[in-house]
Amino acid sequence: MEQHKVNYLIDIINDMDIKNKLRLAIRMSDSNYTNLKYDKPEMYEIFDNQLKELDEKYKMAIINFNKYPTVTFAMAKIMEMSKEEQNQVTLYLFNNISLDFQ
Repeated sequence: MEQHKVNYLIDIINDMDIKNKLRLAIRMSDSNYTNLKYDKPEMYEIFDNQLKELDEKYKMAIINFNKYPTVTFAMAKIMEMSKEEQNQVTLYLFNNISLDFQ
């Protein structure tokens, strides 16, 4: 495993605001290219509802992830990772989001 890939992505996540963290979590949960150990539909629903609470625009329109280059870049890096690395990043992201909502 290349731990520097995981650490690099964690640094990117730390620099994101909560809305972008939620967008990334939604994108990861919705993607067929991620091999997550988590219940993807359930996690998608949780993060989708949280983002709807925070972002009025998200409620009103279909999200275009191309408007969020940091999220798109992070997702591209995640897709390059092994299953174990993806799950490390996912665990960090999901826990980080949980801390932001406490």
